Amino acid sequence: MHVLITGANRGIGKAMADRYAAQGAQVTGTARVAGARLHRMDVTDPAAVNALADTMADQALDLLVCNAGVYADTGQSLDQGFPADMWADGFATNVTGVFLTVQAFLPHLRRAQAGKIAIISSQMASHTHAPGGSYIYRASKAAALNLGRNLASDLAAEGISVGIYHPGWVRTDMGGSTAEISVDESVTGLIARFAALSPATSGCFETWDGRVHPY
Repeated sequence: MHVLITGANRGIGKAMADRYAAQGAQVTGTARVAGARLHRMDVTDPAAVNALADTMADQALDLLVCNAGVYADTGQSLDQGFPADMWADGFATNVTGVFLTVQAFLPHLRRAQAGKIAIISSQMASHTHAPGGSYIYRASKAAALNLGRNLASDLAAEGISVGIYHPGWVRTDMGGSTAEISVDESVTGLIARFAALSPATSGCFETWDGRVHPY
């Protein structure tokens, strides 16, 4: 099994990469800065995404996990905050980066018997979870959810399944120390969700623990 995980330098991305490697999978982890077992690939840079895809030209990819994401707008003021460059950076990573990665690695997914794409979104993408604030993160994760749903439709005929997932409120640098669940709990649940993903469930929006989340 070959798994590619973006944003694998920390948090749930790193933990997923470690878990899959421990299970014997071939893991390609990416981050903006190369490191131990990490390939340099900034998902906002088409040239960098395509360059890594080119180095894997003859390989099959069983699972692509689009995990790279940013959450820069916490605590921003509605009256004076949320500058335009923050919007651009947030969407470049959380939405465009997902699309560019999927597009570049589609040939590799097609080489697998039943390729899968897992997009890490958030419950904050849902209209049912809208207490205000964090407009850039919420809007970009909602866009990633919409992107995943439409990719599921377009790729159904090729047998490539697409799932969109809320990883939980996780105790990471992004989630903070008061978050509800540990990295280990989130990763255990997500890996189970990815294993269960199939053409029959393609387009799903699920939580880390298997609940169907409203859009």
